[in-house]
Amino acid sequence: MKTTLHKAESRGYADHGWLKTHHTFSFASYYDPSRVRFGLLRVLNDDIIEGGMGFGKHPHDNMEIVTIPLEGVLAHKDSMGTKQTLKPGEIQIMSAGSGLTHSEFNNSETEKINLLQIWVFPKECNIEPRYDQKVFEASERKNKFQTVVSPVQENSAMWINQDAYFSLANIDKGKNLKYDIKYEGNGAYLFVIEGSVIAAEETLNKRDAIGVEETNSFEISALQNSEILVIEVPMSLNK
Repeated sequence: MKTTLHKAESRGYADHGWLKTHHTFSFASYYDPSRVRFGLLRVLNDDIIEGGMGFGKHPHDNMEIVTIPLEGVLAHKDSMGTKQTLKPGEIQIMSAGSGLTHSEFNNSETEKINLLQIWVFPKECNIEPRYDQKVFEASERKNKFQTVVSPVQENSAMWINQDAYFSLANIDKGKNLKYDIKYEGNGAYLFVIEGSVIAAEETLNKRDAIGVEETNSFEISALQNSEILVIEVPMSLNK
């Protein structure tokens, strides 16, 4: 097993006034040649956006973009005609494909919002852009993994244009889970949203993360009541 440990305090940080953001991987003005990506996971931004503020219309292409709101409500508009709000308990995915534009704003004038935005390189380029958004019940991930994004259109998971999986779990203190790699040769990136766990023999606290590769599975033990996200991705475009 090979592991890559990323402690929360080692992330890139930028304070733009209206936006306070931590970058797990090189992004915008933050660049670390040792932290450009984990396999095909390219971006994991932890954003706090002030009331009434947000990202104006901007373009994307050939990227799978997953947004997970943790607090507050996000207003989304895009060139496909989508106009939605996104709140905790819901997850959004866009295949930017051949190209789209969108905007993202805090839906409140007074309350902050906190969200994770995650980018994964696509399996097939220049597909028709697409949007999906779903509610995922927290009760369905109590002491087990709930797959919310999958390359296979089954159960309630949203489809992604890549051999990648996003799974959430809420683990009670003292409970253990095992994560099984679904695609041979894939790696898994575990991000602690809340709490504290031991994963792949490393202690991880809130917003710490670990990349795990060259294994078929790894163990996770909760030291506190914890919420985790596991992003499984191919480690190369030609795996």
